[in-house]
Order: sequence, then structure tokens, then C-alpha cells
Amino acid sequence: MQRYTHLGVYGVIFKDNELLLIQKARGPHTGKWDLPGGTIEFGEKPYEALEREIEEETGITGIDGKIRSAISYTLIYPYTPNQLEELHHIGIIYDVKLLDDRYELRTSGQDSLGARWIAIDKLSELDVTPFVAELFWDRGESFG
Repeated sequence: MQRYTHLGVYGVIFKDNELLLIQKARGPHTGKWDLPGGTIEFGEKPYEALEREIEEETGITGIDGKIRSAISYTLIYPYTPNQLEELHHIGIIYDVKLLDDRYELRTSGQDSLGARWIAIDKLSELDVTPFVAELFWDRGESFG
């Protein structure tokens, strides 16, 4: 079994009692709802990666982010029908404020089936990634 470590940055963005999530288009969490964000590219600063990833996945530019926490999980999943992989996923999580409310959410992208504002009281009805679950259910943190 191959083992991989993945380091990424992710944004927690609230507006009017809604959380901005993207639906994963590929990987072990295909179809699940996740925080916007992703991989830090070689030589890229984490905050620059956050700005780039949020723009790529949601269409939003003009943010202000502060580090909230760093969390991780491990997952074994079928990479191909005959090969399992073990993933250690580490996420630097930012609380993000929008600096401009003029944007149009992306409906799809390379890693996303689209971004959507989800009402906080509807989150428990969604199939979410481990980061979303840990941030908002496992630790009992409040929304907003």
C-alpha cells in the first residue's frame, strides 16, 4: 500500500448564517462537501495558496484570512480497483472574511462540482469531508 501526505489550506467563510462549501469533483471524497481550498504549490506561501484556491474553486477574490487551526486525518481508500492508498491529509484552516460582496460563484472547476452557500442548519444533512465534520461536529464548535 502506498502512503502519502497531503498539505493544504482551507477557508471557513460565513455569510448570513450560511457556510461556503464546494462539492468535490475527484479524489477520495468525490461528491462530498468541503471547505474551499487545496494544495500549497512548491514555493508558494500558505496564504497565497489560500487566495488562489478560493478564487479557483469559488470565483471569490478579495479576502482577509487569519489562521484558525491545523487539523489532520488519515484515510485508506481505493486509488484504483486493485490498489489501496493511505492518505495523511493535513489542513491549515483559516477564518476568512470577504472584502468585496461583488462576485459570481463558480458552478464547476478542476476540483469542484461547484460552490454553494449552505444554511448552517442544513449542514448535518450533507455528506461532508472529514475537515468539515471535525471542525463543526466532532469538537462541538459553534458556527459563525
